[in-house]
Amino acid sequence: MIRTARLTIILLTLAIGINAYAQKASDQRKMISKVEKYLEKYKSEKRKFKTRMLDISVDDSARTIAITADDGFAEQTFTRVKVNSVYSDLRKKLPKVYRDYTITLITRGKPIEDYLPKDEDSAKVSKPRQEHGSGGFWGNIDYEGNPWVTNMSQPYGITKGLVGRHLSIWASHGMYYSVEADKWKWQRPELFTTAEDLFTSTFTAPYLIPMLENAGAIVFTPRERDWQTNEVIVDNDTKPWGSYYLETDGKEDWEQAPDAGFAFHGGVYFDGENPFAAGTARMAATVRKAEDASTVTYRPTIPQAGKYAVYVSYKTLDKSVDDATYTVVHKGVETTFMVNQTMGGGTWVYLGTFNFDAGCSDANCVVLSNVSGSKGVVTADAVRFGGGMGNIARGGVTSGMPRFAEGSRYYAQWAGMPYETYSIYKGENDYKDDINSRSTMTNYLGGGSPFMPTRYGLKVPIELTLAIHSDAGYAKDGESLYGSLSIYTTDFNDGLLDAGVSRDVSGVLARTLLANLTTDISYKFGKWNTRGSYNRNYSETRLPAVPSAILETLSHQNFPDMAWGMDPNFRFTFCRSVYKTLLRFICDSHDCPYVVTPLTPVNFRISLDGNKAVLRWEGVADPQEKSADPTGFIVYTAVGDGGFDNGVYVKSAEYVTNLNPDMVYSFKVSAANDGGISFPTETLCARYTPDAVADILIIDGFHRLSAPAIVDDSLWQGFVIGDDIGVPYGGSVAFTGAQLVFDRTKMGGNGSAGMGFSGNELAGHVVAGNEGSHVRTHADAIAAAGKYNIVSASSYAVEKEKTDITRYPLVDLVLGLERNDGHSLLMYEALPKALRLQLRTYKHMGGALLVSGAYVASDNGSGEGKAFLADVLMLRSAGVIRSDVDSLYGMNMSIPYYNGVCTEHYAASSYDTLDPVAPAFTAMKYYDMSLSGAAVAYRGDMFRTFTMGVPFECIRDGQKRRMVMRAIIDFLLK
Repeated sequence: MIRTARLTIILLTLAIGINAYAQKASDQRKMISKVEKYLEKYKSEKRKFKTRMLDISVDDSARTIAITADDGFAEQTFTRVKVNSVYSDLRKKLPKVYRDYTITLITRGKPIEDYLPKDEDSAKVSKPRQEHGSGGFWGNIDYEGNPWVTNMSQPYGITKGLVGRHLSIWASHGMYYSVEADKWKWQRPELFTTAEDLFTSTFTAPYLIPMLENAGAIVFTPRERDWQTNEVIVDNDTKPWGSYYLETDGKEDWEQAPDAGFAFHGGVYFDGENPFAAGTARMAATVRKAEDASTVTYRPTIPQAGKYAVYVSYKTLDKSVDDATYTVVHKGVETTFMVNQTMGGGTWVYLGTFNFDAGCSDANCVVLSNVSGSKGVVTADAVRFGGGMGNIARGGVTSGMPRFAEGSRYYAQWAGMPYETYSIYKGENDYKDDINSRSTMTNYLGGGSPFMPTRYGLKVPIELTLAIHSDAGYAKDGESLYGSLSIYTTDFNDGLLDAGVSRDVSGVLARTLLANLTTDISYKFGKWNTRGSYNRNYSETRLPAVPSAILETLSHQNFPDMAWGMDPNFRFTFCRSVYKTLLRFICDSHDCPYVVTPLTPVNFRISLDGNKAVLRWEGVADPQEKSADPTGFIVYTAVGDGGFDNGVYVKSAEYVTNLNPDMVYSFKVSAANDGGISFPTETLCARYTPDAVADILIIDGFHRLSAPAIVDDSLWQGFVIGDDIGVPYGGSVAFTGAQLVFDRTKMGGNGSAGMGFSGNELAGHVVAGNEGSHVRTHADAIAAAGKYNIVSASSYAVEKEKTDITRYPLVDLVLGLERNDGHSLLMYEALPKALRLQLRTYKHMGGALLVSGAYVASDNGSGEGKAFLADVLMLRSAGVIRSDVDSLYGMNMSIPYYNGVCTEHYAASSYDTLDPVAPAFTAMKYYDMSLSGAAVAYRGDMFRTFTMGVPFECIRDGQKRRMVMRAIIDFLLK
């Protein structure tokens, strides 16, 4: 009986084991099937990823499950939330017996949590990610010498930003010469009033590059960055008419340097011509004392007043020093730069962009000195002012476009690059040469630096490249955002960068860019779409010898994307996100601390205390970036018609300064912290007159930045620039021409048949926008009108009652192009409720009010706004006048004004016509057939008003502006 019992137990045990094994095998088959189906159907960022399971491994002793997906699963942006979601979904696919096992999902050889950006909170991820060593991915590789260019006049030191970091950033494409078609053409189609060739420059030039430079970075770009179409070059070999090249010898003489230098010749340049091999350069031994200095002065004849980029050039010799001193004199203000001539010789080296007066004078020049802290030589070659027009002939002709509109292939030639750098295809394929030259030019500049040690080049320590593109593709519903994607390349050069670092770091950069864009844009505007990060064999990510990425900002073929992309507020948010990612990526790569630059101060206002101007403002906290709080501010000052100085650093949000009598002072303020400086505020003005007869307050109520007018209904979709071209920040080169095809049924079509197809009549033109300098125009005119003290304030400060307008007998309200256009990402109003309340109080206190703005009446056509027009401004809206009318009549003279699309000054496509409410009267009329009302005036016993439908600052002629202002002030005050 005992043996029988034992046998029964043994047989029972075997049966249980077999059944358990069978059950386990069944569970594993179910698990494999469910995981395979999950990966096959996986969707993220509104996109299905083509992926499959390669392997699944269960370790019962360690209680772990390792799932391997193919490489396609890596081509998306991973965030902490997404990683947790994936692991949570996978856990639900497991049989109960495996629910407490630790899961690892592997793609491209790494767990998905290893693809998280470094700044993600890894503690909340189900699997910890591996970190770089304490030195960051560069380890001991770094550059420790003087930067290529250092602004020595900046009043504030940046300690936790990008100081000493050299980056290559570029906008995609540009006009090129097609050998096959034998003509110049755009690389991408004209869609929604722009083309990618121009559109992406409106991200890099006004936003991304300045943000990086404000953080201390030295930014090279292989396309012309300056939108100035004039160009003046002063050189020892070729001196343009009216300009001067002047050498002065101190203790050491200037002499000819070895090897060739720059020389300019008239006419065009043909393929292979190198202007930096056509002339000579000069050199002088260094001295220690300023009194022993030898100098070279470059004094251009500026053809037209405005902003000009300044580029210098020199030779790099064995004894070159790293602290050559260049002083740029701009409208009488001196800004000094230290240039490291041990690198980057034989090309254009950007110093900065400055305002210059027209003509030739010592107030506008560049001076090079041989004073140095080292023993060696300083070399001198050409200096270039302005971006200029394209001068590279292909097929016997130039593009006819400004240089900024051309591809990098042509800029590379103008910048002295070796032929093989910009023409790998020997002049037979400019399209491919242009794509390649952005990277090869960067590599040539960086060759021989610590980050590109095996390459030959100019030793500029460039450590990162980023290409800004836009993409094709569209959402068929016509309503959804298509969004951003990024590209990187790891399968090249055995997976290594030139310095031996893994190319995987480019993938980290590309994915982090997208993750942060999603966070930042969604925070600001409620949503954004990203389409994944792709590991692809693209020239702009394969050829660079340092970490690199392509960022496709959005789709230029998808109108919902472009409605955002043409809005300056979107561009700022987008580029600030990119700047922050680059800041963190670079600082993490060197294991050094960082601080994000602050935002622009707000509520700027100026009052007078005797002969003192009292400036006040508020710093802005960035709710997304704790480190971005300002710790101080920089106040910039301009006197009279002079340029702005280099600024004064102050710790508090107040600045008091003495004013010389009868001079108009202009001020603007930037916030500062250890990470850098913000963009500046608008410009406000003050004037002190000892025997003033009245104090006048100018209110800046023109803040609007917007995309062009939009039509978006069941039939039509697009931009109507004839109705309103929008308001760029400063200016824009995005536009090719008016949109011609709006039919939604032609969405996605190619060429002239496709929705969005646009003309080319504006290509290469700069459309003026809001530079924030309109108060200065008003102040200059008021100063010419008589003995008046002048103060000014942002309308936001007035609305928040930080400026008491009832103290002033006359208020000049500047509304410019302010209005609620119905489509801007931020809300603007010509006369918001809070401002109307302040002005009603002002009326009851017996003040005098001057108002000018293109939409002052039409933006207040209903409700309380309409009542305000009638009760306070004594007028009503009478419609609009189109932009083909360009003159007013009043005060016994014709008064021309800016209208339509302008390069010189912002203007509207239509202006309000105004009817008086009795006893007010029409004071100015438009020069149209019906002589519509352009201004309404009212003089009561206690209150007086004068309202213009054209912004006062849009009057073209300076003398007539002053005459009009004098007449208005006399009417309101006397």
